[in-house]
Amino acid sequence: MIHDVVEAVYRGGYRIEVVFDNGRSGVVDFSPYLERGGIFERFHDMKFFRKFEINTELGVLTWGDEVDVAPGTLYVEATGEPLPAWMTPEPALTEHES
Repeated sequence: MIHDVVEAVYRGGYRIEVVFDNGRSGVVDFSPYLERGGIFERFHDMKFFRKFEINTELGVLTWGDEVDVAPGTLYVEATGEPLPAWMTPEPALTEHES
């Protein structure tokens, strides 16, 4: 089960504390996202980064209509718990194994 984000609080730098619908919470450091490029390039603008909100319909942390981070990803990063087995990708078969 993926838990929705129900609260988010800015904690300085690129850190946001997120609270989930099951009561679990933790701080996510978004600074590694800066290196990913693409849509996360916008995070270099701290004013943009600090304008996050929660899409309550989807339970997702968003930055306008431009950037969002899946609640499953946030849950793993905030709590340290692994993804549920059904969300863990199976390793690809190598040519030798197929």
